[in-house]
Amino acid sequence: MPPDRTPHVGKLLEFNTSCAPVFVQRAALVALQQTESITPRIVAHLKTCRDTLVPLLQTVPGVQTSAAPGGMYAFLRVAGHDDSLQLAKRLVAEAGLGLAPGIAFAPEAEGWLRWCFASKDVARLGQGVDRLRRWLRGGPGGVKTSLRPRGAM
Repeated sequence: MPPDRTPHVGKLLEFNTSCAPVFVQRAALVALQQTESITPRIVAHLKTCRDTLVPLLQTVPGVQTSAAPGGMYAFLRVAGHDDSLQLAKRLVAEAGLGLAPGIAFAPEAEGWLRWCFASKDVARLGQGVDRLRRWLRGGPGGVKTSLRPRGAM
């Protein structure tokens, strides 16, 4: 980087990582003022989402998951798929299902996928599980013929 650009890049980095815009600060103040009326509804909705998604995933052959006590993510493994990045890319391209690869979070999370269940429409979670199930079976909307990774015999 040219030395004369350094101060400008420094300002950009500081703004993007340290300085929330005024409208975001105002929204945060409103959220803090309304925490008691908003938070219980959000927590209840996320619990409903979790309690919808996790049992559905547990019925999919080859999928391992369990419910976390909090948060808005479910972590899952798919038997025969140890490369979480490759699996996530295939699921987007072949099943239209966007899940985060575990390797993006830590080496220990390799082989796992992260599914965000913070959905306004709980029914969409079931639709996502149906896409995963079809993909694993190789049925309509799925191209996979078994639980084996691509290229395996």
